Amino acid sequence: MKSKPQKRHKALQPLSREHHHGLLLSWKIRNGFNKNIDPKRIKTYTDWFFETHLIPHFEMEEKHIFSILDSDNELIKRALTEHRRLTRLFSETEVEAKTLSKIEEELEQHIRFEERVLFPEIQKFATEEQLLQIEKIHHEEPFVDKLDDEFWK
Repeated sequence: MKSKPQKRHKALQPLSREHHHGLLLSWKIRNGFNKNIDPKRIKTYTDWFFETHLIPHFEMEEKHIFSILDSDNELIKRALTEHRRLTRLFSETEVEAKTLSKIEEELEQHIRFEERVLFPEIQKFATEEQLLQIEKIHHEEPFVDKLDDEFWK
């Protein structure tokens, strides 16, 4: 029997919505490959997405969310390692389909890990005060996409 998914606390819901946009990035990269789009076009979009959305998201998680658990917690260590790995991939200056493919795969796996494993664990141990503090700090901005080259359509 499958256990019922845990309801995400209101304080973490904006981060989960941001994760949704990250999953859409992976989908857009896959669609770009399926349509044989020039990797340079895809890289232009992924660079913009990384700068505009992922860097602030990673910073928020690392400063305010991950600290709810101990720094030596294996889940936190894994999340930080994955953040570093993704940052290196996004920071590649060479435009290679292989790197974009790794971004697509690893970003999706990372988001699934955070949503299915890490966030439920954090939610289990977070105090109501910590969650309220997150709500105060993290104000969800409406997602604004870069639509000058919708290569995924």
